[in-house]
Amino acid sequence: MVSLGCARNEVDSSELAGRLEAGGFRLVDEPADAEAIVVNTCGFIESAKKDSIDTILAASDLKESGRTRRVVAVGCLAERYGRELADSLPEADAVLGFDDYAGIDDRLRAIMAGEHLPAHTPHDRRRLLPLAPASRQDAAARVAIPGLSAGSGAPAGPDLPSGLAPASGPRPVRRRLGGGPSAPLKIAAGCDRRCAFCAIPSFRGSFVSRPVDEIVEEARWLVDQGVREAFLVSENSSSYGKDLGDPTALERLLERLDAVPGLEWVRVSYLQPAELRPSVIDAMTSLESVVPYFDLSFQHASGPVLRRMRRYGDAEQFLTLLESIRARAPRAGVRSNVIVGFPGETDADVDILAEFVSAARLDALGVFAYSDEEGTEAVGLGDHVPPEVIEERYERLSDLAAELTDQRAEDRVGERVRVLIEGRDGDDAVGRAEHQGPEVDGATSLQDSGDDLVAGQLVWGRVISTQGVDLVAVKEA
Repeated sequence: MVSLGCARNEVDSSELAGRLEAGGFRLVDEPADAEAIVVNTCGFIESAKKDSIDTILAASDLKESGRTRRVVAVGCLAERYGRELADSLPEADAVLGFDDYAGIDDRLRAIMAGEHLPAHTPHDRRRLLPLAPASRQDAAARVAIPGLSAGSGAPAGPDLPSGLAPASGPRPVRRRLGGGPSAPLKIAAGCDRRCAFCAIPSFRGSFVSRPVDEIVEEARWLVDQGVREAFLVSENSSSYGKDLGDPTALERLLERLDAVPGLEWVRVSYLQPAELRPSVIDAMTSLESVVPYFDLSFQHASGPVLRRMRRYGDAEQFLTLLESIRARAPRAGVRSNVIVGFPGETDADVDILAEFVSAARLDALGVFAYSDEEGTEAVGLGDHVPPEVIEERYERLSDLAAELTDQRAEDRVGERVRVLIEGRDGDDAVGRAEHQGPEVDGATSLQDSGDDLVAGQLVWGRVISTQGVDLVAVKEA
């Protein structure tokens, strides 16, 4: 099982792996040892699509040199393009959509036997659920939603192989892929926002929350698997609970997770600034296990550009939000992403964005150059920015982001930080501080920390220097 793209896809891969193992397949660690390779693709932006296609091609090469007999494409790229992908990529023996997940073991068994399974016809998955969020929970049980619904006939109960979740009941089956003390935990799927640059809602569907009890039960299972940090993921975590009839569901979920024995850190991702309630900020800065880490999707800071993107806010409102967060937790971590070159963006808009990121003191900032995405409103907008201008603006903001985030890391010299150990590098233990999310926000090394520190431990350190956004610390009692 090869998982590409975001942490949400990693959760979906764990579901597919669990279903396959429960259906009689044996998972192997190395692609060359596999008779079948399932590639969970990403279909978000062009670079991700290319990476997915390259991975499928590389897997197909093993059919000539290894044990591999079949390569199957699943995930967002497969769901978004279906037959078109299958026709253009004959190296894949099958292209399966989300509706195939519940019966993935039967599908793969048929593929291994040489049967040809037709690729699905893509459709707007938002139409599968009622428009009103309050009416979605019952309907969601009849719709294939990766990572959320068990689906008809999904195996569950005490007869599952050791290491699979759940122990009982109809929750989605899981097989954890990989190790380490941190794991993503999906709390919702889909998105109701209509950002002009984004195609995700059309192939991921409308927003649906997982019930609180189900999430907490999976968190307990993850702890039993050695996990100490639950990374809460969804397309839009700040909307959690809108379909559960509880406007404070996210706060209630965080309180429940805070009480799970052995779960040391709870990290929330994918928050929309316009939806972030003061009560959520309070929960994220006061509960013992919830780290003060704010993954805020700003996308831009110029009001006119944001309106064309069908988003809300501006530089002043965003800075006010950051002030309210830091008033509660002065050392809170904040990361974000921005897009440059959106249709209609002017030099003055870019200056506003640059001034904002300079004032925002972000710990991590991803800068993306705008490109047309098929099926999005932005494709049809006027005043497209010339590619060479987009590239200039991208380089300007990327250089500024690198300078500012390095500077923000230097501001933490002398700070006392709690570090989740993830491994070792020679004599140093290496992990992440509270403001550093998995894989994307840098790392913290504890110099000459001794052999007694192992993955999964939480220790205190004092920051003594930096290497870019990475921190170097010494262990403290």
